[in-house]
Amino acid sequence: MTSISRRVFLSLAASLAPATAIAHHGWGGYDTSKSFTVTGKILKSTFENPHCEIQMEVDGKLWHFVLAPPSRMQARGATADLIAPGKTCTVFGYPHTSKPDEARIEYIVLDGKRIELR
Repeated sequence: MTSISRRVFLSLAASLAPATAIAHHGWGGYDTSKSFTVTGKILKSTFENPHCEIQMEVDGKLWHFVLAPPSRMQARGATADLIAPGKTCTVFGYPHTSKPDEARIEYIVLDGKRIELR
């Protein structure tokens, strides 16, 4: 790699790094003093980075639950099939402080098995 190519590459990498960091959220927006547990049917799920997600309707409210990254989910035995729409799931998590329909999930119970996500 020539010196100019290296500089261009490094400049591009440096300019894109902050955007990547901003795109990924932190956990500071979730209120860990207000934990809750609910059970419902999974309506929609995604098994992709940066975090797997499920949507469930519980007592007439549509929830958006943020799970672990796919690699951690798989390492702990939670596959895409386990969080497929139609499955009944129990979640324990913390609500988002400014998004009333979103929560960060600490563990899930699927098919009678508790799976820690953190």
